Amino acid sequence: MYLILFGAPGVGKGTQAKLISADYHIPQISTGDMLREAVGKQTELGKKAQAIMERGELVPDDIILGIIKNRISQEDCKNGLILDGFPRTIPQAEGLSKLTEALQLPAFTCIEITVPEAVIIKRLTSRKVCEKCGMDFNPVTNPAPADHICPKCGGRIVTRQDDNEETIRKRLKVYHDQTAQVKDYYKQHDHFYSIDGNKDVEAVYQEIKSILN
Repeated sequence: MYLILFGAPGVGKGTQAKLISADYHIPQISTGDMLREAVGKQTELGKKAQAIMERGELVPDDIILGIIKNRISQEDCKNGLILDGFPRTIPQAEGLSKLTEALQLPAFTCIEITVPEAVIIKRLTSRKVCEKCGMDFNPVTNPAPADHICPKCGGRIVTRQDDNEETIRKRLKVYHDQTAQVKDYYKQHDHFYSIDGNKDVEAVYQEIKSILN
């Protein structure tokens, strides 16, 4: 099973990816995680990405695709994987299609999760994260403990700097201007589904499972 979870920031892609990963025994892969891993291991692509990020620039598609190729070629991806937050542009989607053909992998299925913008803003402005392990907390499904100490790693739970309304609206504009076009690409290839994410976590997950099964 080769899956792309698609949607604007705050629709719940990460939460659903974790549930799918646990049930279907396939890894959840995010470009952010892969970049951090490549930089941490100081691979050739990681070094290039680090230099670009330190200049405050966006990492080019060819480097991102190279890092993805290295990651999805690993043993734990042989039965499938979940891409969370990738592809973000049409060139990335086209590059991923060429990559899957070269590696002789099945075509990716793209599931879009949709949530009204007002709900996204409310979700993200109330979200908190562990600054050490990155675990997410929110008032509805996973409230932060009163002492704001992460029960997983003991790190401090904080509000992300970019989780303010002004920044969130800018991120949503970027999404609608650039990333939202990617769904048209997958619609053309008959591997696209769209579901309502403005429900409780379990209801959304059951709808995803009905597609996967």
